[in-house]
Amino acid sequence: MKNVTRRQFLKLQAGSLAWLAGTSLFIPSTVLATGKYPDIVVASGGIENAVRRSVELLGGMSAFVKSGDRVVIKPNMSFASRPENAANTHPLVVKTIAAMCKEAGASRILVLDNPLAPARQCLELSGIEAACREIDRDMVHMVTAERRFSEVKIDKAHSLNKTDVMREVLASDVLIAAPVAKSHSGAGVSLSMKGMMGLIYNRRIMHQLDLHSAITDLASLLKADLTVIDATRVLSSGGPGGPGKVLKPDTIIASRDMVAADAYTISAFEWYGQKYTPDQVKHVRLAHERGLGRMDIQNLEITKISV
Repeated sequence: MKNVTRRQFLKLQAGSLAWLAGTSLFIPSTVLATGKYPDIVVASGGIENAVRRSVELLGGMSAFVKSGDRVVIKPNMSFASRPENAANTHPLVVKTIAAMCKEAGASRILVLDNPLAPARQCLELSGIEAACREIDRDMVHMVTAERRFSEVKIDKAHSLNKTDVMREVLASDVLIAAPVAKSHSGAGVSLSMKGMMGLIYNRRIMHQLDLHSAITDLASLLKADLTVIDATRVLSSGGPGGPGKVLKPDTIIASRDMVAADAYTISAFEWYGQKYTPDQVKHVRLAHERGLGRMDIQNLEITKISV
């Protein structure tokens, strides 16, 4: 290789960075310099681009989904409510995640929930079934029959010692949490950890226990490989089903750490008209203390982008 002057090197480097910025896979300078990915990515702007760029900055969907993998995506679609009400995950968020999984070579992609409202109404009003039909007509399912669940013991549980989990989840290779950011009358907030309740048969038992401890136990069993929180609309009061105050931050929050994703989301928005710190939400604090993830977001690498 012939010698390159410093001026030529800088010109080549600038050209390379410009090319990267023009592609969908933009790599920030911190990643180029260290080879490490951020702990949390916060992307604002159009939904599809925000989802794609946030996951790309974590290493791309291929870092989570390998060719032939069976993937389960867990959104909120448990309420018979339209997207603007923010009780369910936005359909375009779910569709984009599913499309990325398919591009990564997933052999089977399922979008699953155990609804609180009539299943057909949830599927139609949420818009998720219609959105994902473009990718796979048999992708989105409401799982309500007890025979579709299998009992699993939870090791080192503090409250919820066992539960019945959807068999499709137990047979999957990758679990992706895709909750909408919303308030919750019992848990304070409903984010990725709380959202795992939609993958079990009897969620009522959790309300008969210490709910926060049970949520933490469940998160130790159903620990998402990737979390993509839909904060395009935030139901900051009146959750989980609404109606309530809906904020519109047009934001996607992504992380490999579901506790960190939840912690950041708690700190980023108002809930019930005021701000909270992650440690004020008991199940997030318990998860941090039990080593399931990190709530100390001030010590984490957070990348923010606009798309």
